[in-house]
Amino acid sequence: MTGFGAASGEGAGVATQAEARSVNHRHLQLKLRLPSELSALEPKIDAAVRKRLGRGAVTVSITLTWLDGAVTAIDLDAAARYQGELARLARKLDLEDTLDLSALLALPGVVAPQAARVPSTRQVKLVMATVEEALDALIEMREREGGALLRDLSRNGSTLSKTVAKIGKRMPRVVRDAQAGLKQRVETLLDGARVPEADLAREIALIADRSDVSEELSRLASHIDQIENRLGSGDGSVGRELDFLVQELFRELNTLGAKCGDAQVAHWVVEAKTLVERLREQVQNVE
Repeated sequence: MTGFGAASGEGAGVATQAEARSVNHRHLQLKLRLPSELSALEPKIDAAVRKRLGRGAVTVSITLTWLDGAVTAIDLDAAARYQGELARLARKLDLEDTLDLSALLALPGVVAPQAARVPSTRQVKLVMATVEEALDALIEMREREGGALLRDLSRNGSTLSKTVAKIGKRMPRVVRDAQAGLKQRVETLLDGARVPEADLAREIALIADRSDVSEELSRLASHIDQIENRLGSGDGSVGRELDFLVQELFRELNTLGAKCGDAQVAHWVVEAKTLVERLREQVQNVE
């Protein structure tokens, strides 16, 4: 599911801000963007995110600002060497020595880079608390999206259930028509010759067995019931289980369509596959 959460905190000499973003993904794909001072916290932040999220491409970005200002050092010896060399160059080329302080400080090596800092225990706690607040906001947004997704899944599941029921209601007629059609074709081919009733009955029974889709209909109904139960349970992460059930729905519909040659049933099977495809796309976004 998509979502966004942000939080900030200040204390113990630092200010920190955390942002958590997520987009749809079948698995949990986590990317952390941390300042160098917090690189040691990567495993801890990774574990905090994975504890609360099970799916989605998630990006967590954290900034850290030291409130006592930047710690820099000026290399006076390097600055003096630069100034002396430039002054000699100006005299040799008969140029005016116009080097100012800002230009001197911009030369390489004059200003040393900020020394790396190690956050204190209090500062680490502040960072982790900010991350948790950002995750709270992200999850809240995902839950709002999840409510709308639940209604859409339930609606498509209900329509699918009605379509499968129509197929089941028509199947006895499909079997009777197939048996009658076989009998008529045999009589036409034999042109009045008699066929032992036992042989004819055996062939009709074979056709009835090949076109029997009662097991497929039963499994379809069972899978739909399981999806509805899981959607209504509110228990933890159900996305991967729903994904599996949707794959099974596709498999049963393919088998049913291959067994039954009735035009009306074939039309309903296409409708059912369209609904299952919608379910498949939607459950990719379920936690």
